[in-house]
Amino acid sequence: MVLGKLEKLLIEAYSDPEYNDKTGEFQAMFNPEQYAVKYEVESDDTSGSGTSGSAPTFQRLKPQDLTLDFTIDGTGATGESVDVPKKIDEFLAVAYEYQGDEHRPRYLKIIWGTLIFKSVLKTANIQHSLFNPEGKTLRAKITATFTGFIEDNLRASQEDSSSPDLTHMREVKDGDTLPLMCYKIYGDSKYYFQVAEANNLTNLKTLETGLKIYFPPLSSK
Repeated sequence: MVLGKLEKLLIEAYSDPEYNDKTGEFQAMFNPEQYAVKYEVESDDTSGSGTSGSAPTFQRLKPQDLTLDFTIDGTGATGESVDVPKKIDEFLAVAYEYQGDEHRPRYLKIIWGTLIFKSVLKTANIQHSLFNPEGKTLRAKITATFTGFIEDNLRASQEDSSSPDLTHMREVKDGDTLPLMCYKIYGDSKYYFQVAEANNLTNLKTLETGLKIYFPPLSSK
């Protein structure tokens, strides 16, 4: 998130993950009263057969989720005449509908005050609460959750090169064992069988000094 400034909440849509090609935007009629950001750590709490419970092994920081709601009012009480179904369609066209050529929803940028949140839509719940005699919606509330998105080149520059979710190549030094090297990289020695398999190692007791060993990312296990 970076600093930005705008009077009303704005959702910008882009066709590309680099956010260069803007395809549309949706502006909220009213700003939300609040928003929630969910932070989640993904861990592996699986214990090996015959072992007691151990501390969960860190896997990764999951993308943040931003949840907010905003109201669309077509009663005219605010002095602004709004066609509520049309406004809902505008939101869906920007945030939900597939791009014909990409076969996926658009990349979004949520802009409100000091908040700029790059994301894709996760869920949208539209509650219709007031109708005219013909059954046309006069008031609706959209509750939407957006999953944070970071461009590939930016994410690569932000990630720590020593993180266990990245690929590593290490050279064996005197005294190194495969479980010990796995512990240093992954924080857990239990992955040494997978590493041995990835490197076609048959002798797990002795490692030749100077041997280069590939340690795959945890997500591939």
